[in-house]
Amino acid sequence: MKKNKTLSLKTAATLGAFVVGMSSAAASFAAATIVIVNGNAAGVGFNDTTVAAPVGGNSGTTLGQQRLIAFQAAAAKWGATLTSSVPITVLATMEPLACTATTATLGSAGATQIFSDFPGAPLANSWYSYALTNKLYGAEALGDQAVPQIRARFNSNLGLNANCLPGSPFYLGLDGNAGNLVDLVTVLEHEFAHGLGFQTFTNGATGAQLGGTPSVWDNFMWDNTAGKRWVDMTDAERATSSLNFRKLAWTGPNVSSKVPTVLAAGTQRLNISGPNAADAAGDFPIGTASFGVALSSPGVTGQLMPVVDQTNGTGLACNPLSGVNALAVNGRIALIDRGVCGFAVKAKNAQDAGAIGVVIANNAAGTAPGLGGADPTVVIPTLSVSQADGILLKSKLGKRTRTSSGVIANLGVDPNQYAGADKLGRALLFTPNPYQSGSSVSHWDTLAFPNQLMEPAINADLTHEVTVPYDLTFELLKDIGW
Repeated sequence: MKKNKTLSLKTAATLGAFVVGMSSAAASFAAATIVIVNGNAAGVGFNDTTVAAPVGGNSGTTLGQQRLIAFQAAAAKWGATLTSSVPITVLATMEPLACTATTATLGSAGATQIFSDFPGAPLANSWYSYALTNKLYGAEALGDQAVPQIRARFNSNLGLNANCLPGSPFYLGLDGNAGNLVDLVTVLEHEFAHGLGFQTFTNGATGAQLGGTPSVWDNFMWDNTAGKRWVDMTDAERATSSLNFRKLAWTGPNVSSKVPTVLAAGTQRLNISGPNAADAAGDFPIGTASFGVALSSPGVTGQLMPVVDQTNGTGLACNPLSGVNALAVNGRIALIDRGVCGFAVKAKNAQDAGAIGVVIANNAAGTAPGLGGADPTVVIPTLSVSQADGILLKSKLGKRTRTSSGVIANLGVDPNQYAGADKLGRALLFTPNPYQSGSSVSHWDTLAFPNQLMEPAINADLTHEVTVPYDLTFELLKDIGW
């Protein structure tokens, strides 16, 4: 067995204060036992005594109780799904995490230690997460069950102040009816999966393997441009691959066999045509939205018209559209710039002005971003394009009249490819440019539809299921040894 290593604070635990003043709750299941260790001090996080009314099957009467009950529900789902003779211990806290008025880190989790070349390891010279090591080894790898296998943190400020997604707190019900709120059980299940091994321990930004050893993940990541697995690449090749937008696929047999069962036939796209499209004609790489309707076939087709409401010629659509902009987008597809307000706000203002679809151009270099947010009243399709593609599209709109551009946009699907898979039917991993620490590579691509638990953002339409036919998460965990 190689010497175990503790990961960085971002994905793992520093355990110095673990034992003092903490209570734990354990839940036993037929397949695995998951032990939740409540790491919060009295009166905060999971111990917050703020009175709360029962909601959505959650019978807790304080905010802390409801949070802990939701945590136990997520543990129950994974406990009933996994098989391990060794208890899985999770040290969890709710604490302030990175937040702004429009974006927030919901949570983070990871293995506290990783191991390779232990008895029972399916692949030699490969790092495995602590919990998976115990499952494969058949015993506690360190002989010390007081050390948790997973460290998890969740945002205690979410939606509760003006600087942390105000109005969008965690929904603490167990019934999945979160509406505009952020479903805590879903977030917990997502972070559990990371701690169980849904991540590579190789540094995607630099391509460097931790301690010179590849992750078990790296054996199943295939770059369609390089024609190589990550385990066979140089550091420089891996760093390039982590930015290779929608070209990095997962080759594990369990996931690949279930892609046709889980993912929809037809991958979402933006197609541009029309007499003024010129060299902009064709398909564009896109980012998808967590709100509005999913793209479908034959999709929504209309003239592309820009919103212009700033003196520099950009259009933010953060307020109800003016008469001129409303005339331009009514019955057409609105091209809007990213910035200042939330994506769903922009889409709703365009919809209220009569737009039949929305394209949001990024305001920074890189690939088309995913569009987070929630608003059930948005019923038109919305997608994003990169800053460079937004500039290209705007350049083709210079000859427009007040109601016509001669540039036709179709927000639809390519029926010959599964949503979120490559052309060979292998699920795609998330590889945006620029690299997103904590998100790149260790999530599914945002084009996956139906939306998947392990995409980099939590989508409002997720269920609490982690298995087929709803979700590919457990299939990937089986590929790496679960």
